Amino acid sequence: MKAEIITIGDEILIGQIVDTNSAWIGEQFNLNGIEIYQITSVHDDHDHILEAIANAEKNVDLVVITGGLGPTKDDITKHALCEYFNTELEFHQPTLDHIIRRFNLRGIDMNKLNRDQALIPAACTILHNKLGTAPGMWFEKNDTIFVSMPGVPFEMKYLVEFELLPRLRETGKTKAIYHKTVLTQGVPESMLAERIAHWEDALPKHIKLAYLPNPMAVRLRLSAMGTDAGTLETEVENEIAKLQQIIPESIFGYNTETLAEVSGRMLVEMGKTMAVAESCTGGYISHLVTEVAGCSEYYQGGVTSYSNEAKQNILGVRKESLENYGAVSEQVALEMVEGVKRVLNADYAVATTGIAGPTGGTEEKPVGTVWIAISGPYKTFAQKYVFVGDHRERNIVRSSQTALQMLRRMLLEDRDERLKD
Repeated sequence: MKAEIITIGDEILIGQIVDTNSAWIGEQFNLNGIEIYQITSVHDDHDHILEAIANAEKNVDLVVITGGLGPTKDDITKHALCEYFNTELEFHQPTLDHIIRRFNLRGIDMNKLNRDQALIPAACTILHNKLGTAPGMWFEKNDTIFVSMPGVPFEMKYLVEFELLPRLRETGKTKAIYHKTVLTQGVPESMLAERIAHWEDALPKHIKLAYLPNPMAVRLRLSAMGTDAGTLETEVENEIAKLQQIIPESIFGYNTETLAEVSGRMLVEMGKTMAVAESCTGGYISHLVTEVAGCSEYYQGGVTSYSNEAKQNILGVRKESLENYGAVSEQVALEMVEGVKRVLNADYAVATTGIAGPTGGTEEKPVGTVWIAISGPYKTFAQKYVFVGDHRERNIVRSSQTALQMLRRMLLEDRDERLKD
């Protein structure tokens, strides 16, 4: 089943609001095997709405329309739909009763504009909207389904979840689909693609791979479409098992997991704690760690030692190290990580010091130069990275993610050693 989403409203076209509805609908449809063919935004204009609906009917099996169903004069979707389906508005008593109950519960007087929301095109099947006053409307014409819903996000989401999708499943036109996203860190997209090229080329035709890079990770989303969801899941999991053999060091999780979440789970399993010392990342690693519910079980705390004085006075970094090597150096990173581990009495610690940008770099230490140190019960080491580009926020995110990936790898090594013993 192919679908087009039509959003109605000048406020979208002039950038007054962001069309989050289409993104959410697209995600839900994709999970139910419905392909989004096109997303169209149109003015609050009668002719423009009719033109968009007619064009959509030529290309898709399902047209989903959001917006333009409010009580005010600029909400004209119902009138356009009446013309398109050659029908008239008529009062729908159950909808009117629902509107009256809502206004009575809120203690608000109902006016004619509110009452007129119970005027519904006679040719439609009504989708009850228990969260608002404007119902959804289902039409059928020339083997195409047309559904109009309010643009208010929470009302639209309710109608999609509890009215639209159940009815679409009953048509038998939706397909089974299975998605799983593999999360990788530490290998750029182009290099990753090169490493897994043979695996990608050998994927079955009904399993598609999408690269979804961002500063946090390169996500590899596998999508399989067919007739049986259980079979699709097994096939995707088998392909992921093959991928795990090719890039085991780069994969840190799946779907919506974060590096902080994965590392935290390992710390809990091992009964260990962690602490963070940050300079160039300015507390961002601590932010990522504390986003995870239950992190108090393993997170001792963090020190944002931005100045040299803070590095010396709080973490015990030696003045001589700062003078001889500079704040952005292996020696200072090592002293920072050892200092925070000692000060906060943690089993593991992470430290960052670098030049986030956009200024402050030199020929020897350009913007994006970062030293990251990791310390655990058995070893302490630091590694230098040079992240290309002078975008400050991006460099902070990359440094933080790289630090958490280094921590995860150390935790894996230590856990495997403990299992051997």
